[in-house]
Amino acid sequence: MKRILLVEDDDNISFGIKTYLEKKDFKVDIVDSLVKGKNMFSLVYDLIILDVNLPDGTGYDFLSFVKLKAKTPIIFLTVRDEEKEIVKGLDLGADDYITKPFKLSVLESRINTVLRRVKRDTAFDDILFCQNLKLVKSQTKVFKDKDEIDITGREYKLLEIFMENQNQTLTRKTLLDKLWDIEGDFVNDNTLTVTIKRLREKIEDSPNKPTMIKTIRGIGYRMENEHE
Repeated sequence: MKRILLVEDDDNISFGIKTYLEKKDFKVDIVDSLVKGKNMFSLVYDLIILDVNLPDGTGYDFLSFVKLKAKTPIIFLTVRDEEKEIVKGLDLGADDYITKPFKLSVLESRINTVLRRVKRDTAFDDILFCQNLKLVKSQTKVFKDKDEIDITGREYKLLEIFMENQNQTLTRKTLLDKLWDIEGDFVNDNTLTVTIKRLREKIEDSPNKPTMIKTIRGIGYRMENEHE
C-alpha cells in the first residue's frame, strides 16, 4: 500500500481526498500547516500532495524543505491558475501540479503517473522508449522504429532529459540548467529553442504538429508517451 502525506488546510478538501484515495488502496496522512508538515515528514512517504497556500507559510517553503532531505515526489495544489505560480513550483522540484477545483479521479491519475515514473527512474535502464523512439545510453544512439537517427550531441542530451522525464512538464529554466550542467557550457534561451526545433524535425512524423515533445504554453515542454 502506497503512503501519501497530504498537506492541506481546507478540511473539506482534505477529507474528500483522503476518503477517495483510501478507497483506492492508498494510506493518507493529513496535516494542515507548514510546521506540522515538517514535523510529520519522513522518508516513509511514497508521495506528497501539497497545497500552495498554508496558514503559516507557503507550500513552496515545504517543497524546498523536502527536496533538501529526500527525493519524495510532490504534486502541488493551487487555486492560482497563473503561469508564474506553476513555473515556480516546477522549478523548485515539484513533479506535477493540479489546479483547484479538480476531479478526484484526475488527481488519482496524476498520482499513478508520477509513481510509475518514479518506479521506472529508480531502476537502472540502459534503454529508454517513447512511442516509436528508442534511446540506447551505452551506445549514445537513438532509433526511430528500426532506423538510427543522425543526431548531434546537444540534441541527444536534450532528448535523453525528455525521455527520462516522460509525461512531466519541464520548464525552460529546468532544461537550460540541466543542459548547462551536462555540457559545462552556457546554453542560452535561443539555443534551446533551435535545438528543440531541430530535434522535432528528426523524431516527429509531423514536426509542426508534434505528438511527442509538446509545448506547454507559457511554462515549458512535456514529452508525452501515449503508452503511459
